Amino acid sequence: MVHKSGPMTYFLAFVAGLGLVAIGFLTMRTLDQTNVIDTQKTKLVVASTTISSQQGTILELETNLDNLKNDLEDLVENYQDELARSEDFEDQLMDLAGELDEFEKLQEIDEELLIKYSKVSFLNENYVPSDIDKIDDDYVLEGKDDQYFHGDAMRFLERMFDAAKRDDIDLKVISGYRSFDEQNQLKGQFTEIFGTGANAFSADQGFSEHQLGTTIDITTPAIGGTFNSFSDTKAYEWLLDNAHKYGFILSYPEDNTFYIYEPWHWRFVGRDLARDLARDPDTTFYTMDQREINKYLLEIFD
Repeated sequence: MVHKSGPMTYFLAFVAGLGLVAIGFLTMRTLDQTNVIDTQKTKLVVASTTISSQQGTILELETNLDNLKNDLEDLVENYQDELARSEDFEDQLMDLAGELDEFEKLQEIDEELLIKYSKVSFLNENYVPSDIDKIDDDYVLEGKDDQYFHGDAMRFLERMFDAAKRDDIDLKVISGYRSFDEQNQLKGQFTEIFGTGANAFSADQGFSEHQLGTTIDITTPAIGGTFNSFSDTKAYEWLLDNAHKYGFILSYPEDNTFYIYEPWHWRFVGRDLARDLARDPDTTFYTMDQREINKYLLEIFD
């Protein structure tokens, strides 16, 4: 039996067709979304790979940076070490320069100036001080011949005499530098008068401090050449209190074992040594060890 197609049949067919179309559309959408998802997955994989690669690069850069820091720290340490060595070398050069200056200075200073003579050491007849100048007449006892003193020490003598003058003390030089021959003649004269007793107060030639040019016999106009009374003067007391400030010492104090007590006999040894001896009343120039005395030579005229 043949059925006739009615409106319902067409409607159902239309609906079925729409369903198929919808299914097809949905299928297409699903496929498109799947493709998009796959594409995104691919991008994520690529991004992840890129990130991993970049992280590796960052780690490598961090490692290189740490290595550079270590290298820089090593360079800084090396620089500091070199700088320290350079400073040490500079200090050594400065010390060497100072030593050379001292050596040159010592070469110019007469090493005899602080030697103990007076029956201890001997100056030969050829010895002449490196610099001898005439003492200004204002500092010499009136009526005496020209007197001479070591040129490098002259300013100390003049300052001492000027300082005494300001304190109303009139110091005068009665005897200064004597040559080997002059000392020989003087000792001969004393020997003729006093015999062997002259040995108690007069040095043989070659042993006299006067031959150095740094020693003077001091008096005042009031007593002139009467040496023995000099110890009773204000001038002598002033010298005991002040001579060391100008580098002078009393060579033969009381109870010395070389010559009789000579309060008039003063020797220039430099301010440092004179002041140190003044601070130690138990030590005198002639009881002090010569090696200790020699340490003062470099600054004798400072």
